[in-house]
Amino acid sequence: MTNFFAQLHGFSLQILIFVSIVIIKMVVAHFSSTHLLAPFTWYCTRLAQKVNKTQNTDQQQKIAGFIATIITIVPIFIMLWLFADFIAVPWLWQAMLLYLAMGDFQLNNVLKNIIHALQKNQNHLAKQTLKPYVLRNVEPLSSMGINKATIEMLLLRYVQQYFIIGFYFLTFGALTAFSVRLLLEMHYCWNKKQADFNYFGQFISLLNSVLQWLPVRIFALLLLLSSIGKPFIKATSDFKKYFFTVNSNLVISLFATILNIRLAGVAIYNESKLRRPSFNDNGPQPIVDDIIRANKLISQLLYFSLILTTIVAISTLLLY
Repeated sequence: MTNFFAQLHGFSLQILIFVSIVIIKMVVAHFSSTHLLAPFTWYCTRLAQKVNKTQNTDQQQKIAGFIATIITIVPIFIMLWLFADFIAVPWLWQAMLLYLAMGDFQLNNVLKNIIHALQKNQNHLAKQTLKPYVLRNVEPLSSMGINKATIEMLLLRYVQQYFIIGFYFLTFGALTAFSVRLLLEMHYCWNKKQADFNYFGQFISLLNSVLQWLPVRIFALLLLLSSIGKPFIKATSDFKKYFFTVNSNLVISLFATILNIRLAGVAIYNESKLRRPSFNDNGPQPIVDDIIRANKLISQLLYFSLILTTIVAISTLLLY
């Protein structure tokens, strides 16, 4: 087995590891649900409680957020980088880091529970199922609001925890992909949409926006190509309009156009309304069936990405 991996070209090996881990995580998701980075999330929460003092000035909170990010991610990166030299089987080390970095593929089970609850008019159950996966307040949501929040959560989680992680793994390696995932978890914990982290979370928010900019544009291009034969002209217009933004507006606007539903708009965070742009205002409000359609589109993009990476791997092997 070791000789087989040694004979593979570097990029082909990366793709083989990536595809293998995706398949393994899909299988594992059918049997268990675990948040492997829960200890790191706990650490980030405790760190913020220690250093994020609301009585400090806005500038002091920004500096504290910057320092907290640096003292967390830099030592972890250096230790893992040095430790890699002692690993006898490098491909196994890369596979382990990718396994930790990538999401757990439990979203399908979460969606099924939400859809089942909504179909039985059990809105409270649907809200409680959705709550751990979103930052916004779910209590005021109507059934339409639950549909919209679920679709946006599905899209952003897939982009952030699967596509972006895969991009950095294939481009820069497992250590970079793992580091990007840690930064994403820090962003989840210190999101500046929360009043307590409005200033403390600004640096980690900016850093994640910069890191996600290129892979999000690649994903948006795949979305745009999937709209050929549908609302392609409108989707192309959205692609141009939001291309140079540094937030999630590009993929949400494309998703809304392709599914022909309204997305985004006003959301409540910590009992305060945040007025976000609304996309595809001429479309209908999302219904339960639109969650199913959204999941189907995401699955198609996932399988297309896997097939494309496999083709690239085979082509690379033939060239070498």
